[in-house]
Amino acid sequence: MAAIRATPHRSTPPGGGRTRAAAASSALIGAALLLAAAAPARAQEQTLRGPILESEINAVLLPGTQGRREADAPLPAPAPRYRPVSPGALTEEEAETEAERDDAGAVVRAGSDADDGLFRDIDPSEGRRTTAAARAREAAAAAAREPAGPEDDAAEAGDAARQEEADARDRFAPAGRLDEETFLPTGPTNEPVAAIGRGSLADESDPYAPVGLRLGTFDVTATFEQGLTWNSNPDYSEGGPSAVLSETTLRLNALSDWSRHSASVAAYGTYRQPVSGEAERELIGGLDARLDLDLAERLSAFAALAYERRPESASSPVVIAGVDRRPIRQSFDASLGVARNLGRLDLAVTGSLSRDQYGRARLDDGTELSQTDRNATLAALTLRGGYAVSPALAPFVELELGRRLYDEARDSAGYARSATRYAARAGVALDLQEKLTGEVSAGWVGERYDDARLGTIGGLALAASLDWSPQRGTTVGLDGATEIEGTTDPGDAGSVRYSGTLTVERALRANLDAVAQTGLSWRDYTDGGSDLTWFGQAELTWWLNRHAGVTGRLRHERQTSTLVGRDYDLTTVFLGLRLQR
Repeated sequence: MAAIRATPHRSTPPGGGRTRAAAASSALIGAALLLAAAAPARAQEQTLRGPILESEINAVLLPGTQGRREADAPLPAPAPRYRPVSPGALTEEEAETEAERDDAGAVVRAGSDADDGLFRDIDPSEGRRTTAAARAREAAAAAAREPAGPEDDAAEAGDAARQEEADARDRFAPAGRLDEETFLPTGPTNEPVAAIGRGSLADESDPYAPVGLRLGTFDVTATFEQGLTWNSNPDYSEGGPSAVLSETTLRLNALSDWSRHSASVAAYGTYRQPVSGEAERELIGGLDARLDLDLAERLSAFAALAYERRPESASSPVVIAGVDRRPIRQSFDASLGVARNLGRLDLAVTGSLSRDQYGRARLDDGTELSQTDRNATLAALTLRGGYAVSPALAPFVELELGRRLYDEARDSAGYARSATRYAARAGVALDLQEKLTGEVSAGWVGERYDDARLGTIGGLALAASLDWSPQRGTTVGLDGATEIEGTTDPGDAGSVRYSGTLTVERALRANLDAVAQTGLSWRDYTDGGSDLTWFGQAELTWWLNRHAGVTGRLRHERQTSTLVGRDYDLTTVFLGLRLQR
């Protein structure tokens, strides 16, 4: 740097003040450059984290105040080192080493009132919750600095218990809950939220399940089936000719999506049209509906309605001589019940109505025979009481009293066939959740006719309704029933029919479903004689996609009877296309 030489004093010419001001400014700029050149060495010693205080700025730009500020307050402490707070992130030795480094580099700073108000140090832990591990380390460090006494031990034990309880609340806090101190969420905030509108009702776990339709508050699935059926004996005669029929079936199922009550509706219709051979056109249809109501705590009710229309079966106990086309049978069933739970005791009362109505039968000569004397309605009241031995096992008893009323006081033969019905049953209800559900019962059922010439008809009452799932994708169902059948044959009181059906459903592959079914029924006539009917059926459905599949069905049925002319044997084969939505 060049030396400054003294010049002789002389008067200041005009504008000399500005010249001196410029020289002073140049001197200040030079000083600033010198300070900037020395700043890197000092910057390496200062931390780059944390707020910059006004005192630090003055110490650099105004060297004259450095000593005064250092006398007033110590230098600011560097920002604390980053320490992971996740439990288990560091071993105990690493955590102690990190804590010693932080303690060695920490310097207590007390700034002026202005500095505290404008440039207050911010604790990095503010705004977030510390973990249980961090709080435990802080408590251990505090305990090490102070001698512990009996009272301190008790206080620490209480604090530890309260802290453990708080940690448990944090771990099991529901999503969306906020911490009372930091107002930060204590649980996961990225839980899935259900869509406002339901665009698809399909079960994504089954790629070939029907998509379904949304109608109001009901989920509806529809199935349409079209194909050809070969029948070896369409008229159920001994050695009858075969025929080929076009078969069309439509099924609809609806299930409510209500929060409290529930309702379900199942309807189907099948139409058969002969393509070749001698066969009659057939229209079969049915409907089942049920409503379950949750009236109050431990009080429930239900209502059910069923309807079916089909030609009377060739295995009917009523023999019509010279019949060419059997009459159409329509069945109506309705029931209403209320159930009350009293701890382990279950009480229920159910009222039911059943009606059978028959159309005209066509004879071989072309004439028609009325069947109105067979129309009847059965009204019954059933009382039931059960006791829950366990949640999975509940024995019960039932008492039934009813009345069967025929539309005509006397049939064509002059018999009064109206009767009084009574029954008693005992059984057990099973509820093993998804493994086994349903009930079985046994007892006695009978009907006493108004006409003393017919006497009383009755017998052992067996019933079963079980669903068993031995493994995922397989369902086994067992259904059994006992039915008292009337007749119009002169002097005959009727028959008692026992029937049972076993069904096995299995998903062989994701797109291949199999159903196997077998059934057996035995009819006991009061005047002697019996019918034994057996059938077996197998069905396969291969799904091409979620909406279409190819289905095939094979069925064989045989009846043997001690009565003349009631034996038959038939086989049917169906192949068609199934569509679903």
